[in-house]
Amino acid sequence: MRVRPMAVLLSAALALTAAACGAKSSEKDDAGPGPAMESAGPLDPNVKVSITVGCQPPKTAKGQRADWDADVQAFQAKYPNITIVSKDAFPCIVPETFQAKLAGGQMENVFYVYYTDTQKIIKNRQAADITPYVSGMKSVKDVNPLFLEAFKDGDRVYGLPRKAYTTGMVYNRRLFTQAGLDPDAPPTTWAEVREAAKKISALGEGYVGYGEYSAGNTGGWHFTSELYGRGGDILTPDGTKAAFNGAEGRAVLQTLKDMRWTDDSMGTKQLHRWEDLMRMMGSGKLGMMVAAPDVAVEVFNNFGAEIEDIGATTLPEARASLLGGDGYMINPKSTPDQIKAAMLWLEFHELTPGEGQFNHERSKAGGRPVGVPENILWGDNASGRKERELRKEFATVPVENFAPYETGSPNIRPKVEPPHAQEIYAILDTAMSAVLTREDADIDELLGDAEKKVNALLLRTK
Repeated sequence: MRVRPMAVLLSAALALTAAACGAKSSEKDDAGPGPAMESAGPLDPNVKVSITVGCQPPKTAKGQRADWDADVQAFQAKYPNITIVSKDAFPCIVPETFQAKLAGGQMENVFYVYYTDTQKIIKNRQAADITPYVSGMKSVKDVNPLFLEAFKDGDRVYGLPRKAYTTGMVYNRRLFTQAGLDPDAPPTTWAEVREAAKKISALGEGYVGYGEYSAGNTGGWHFTSELYGRGGDILTPDGTKAAFNGAEGRAVLQTLKDMRWTDDSMGTKQLHRWEDLMRMMGSGKLGMMVAAPDVAVEVFNNFGAEIEDIGATTLPEARASLLGGDGYMINPKSTPDQIKAAMLWLEFHELTPGEGQFNHERSKAGGRPVGVPENILWGDNASGRKERELRKEFATVPVENFAPYETGSPNIRPKVEPPHAQEIYAILDTAMSAVLTREDADIDELLGDAEKKVNALLLRTK
């Protein structure tokens, strides 16, 4: 049975029935939203509005593309005065062109962003202040406030999340069984990770017990995740100095160095980027990696994994867990009516259980994996309970494989990425790659050098 969409509480007038014919036009590209009011009011059903929306799935992702197009049609049938002009790209963000498009004002009305980029975009005034436009959206009220923080400056809102996750550990249950490990009792300490990795590596040539990133900013990203898990911080509370050159940072690097050179459980090939560990996990030869549960879907969809083989648990010994995700922001050149239309689209497609990206019934019918806790936008509220119920109702994967993550993660504090995250991750890549490629790497020297570089970065970007 199809779930009715959640009401959009901008106004009762949003239940539009007017036909598009005879409607007034609100097409402008030179005026911004103007002075922000605390309540923007509903969209006039007699005003024709067209908005461009980024991150439409590419043609190569036939199922997801068809779902998106069907959602556009359903949305436009509900709001016949709104036209959605989809813009596809794969990947949705290309770092080499993203900043250039922002600087040139060439972004879509509704453009896709990672959490790591939002604060810089806000600081540079490259996104519209949408605070008055979200004040009546019930689903936004249900979003975990920590996930909204990435899109806020003080009490002002500049975007909405599409996806939120905290990092844990993804592992191959089949390899656990082959290595004599219990797949229903994954490691809870780093000492247990080391022991499990050694047993998996001992299965034979080509098997890697534990994989780690160290290139393309992904090494610094994982260093941050593992540092947070141990209770450390990348920056001081005031954000003015590096804080990772301490016991927790040394423990992260020392554990990896020991696993690489003493245990020989990480394989000889290093300098892995994002797709490398995905490929290894998909091949069935990688035992464990730090990741969010969405990796299970990624390796199934694009890297050949058997979904039944993949499980997820929380980060070992975690005191906190790195919060990540993505969302949408609004081009500041958009008119007030375009912003109102954008809010309606985002409410429908990104923030309503049972619709858009959360249409689990449709995903099941399309043969896609359902049941992985890959997007935890909401807490224990109406939206969160509804999404979890639907995910279980239409599950196509063994949900028990992800129980260690889903039951454990609510007890671990989510923690946002540091300011200037990508620049800092690039610096920390050097330390991560060094301990994984040089047996004589000096951890204190590596952390000290990274600390100096991050402090210089913070001084430059004051």
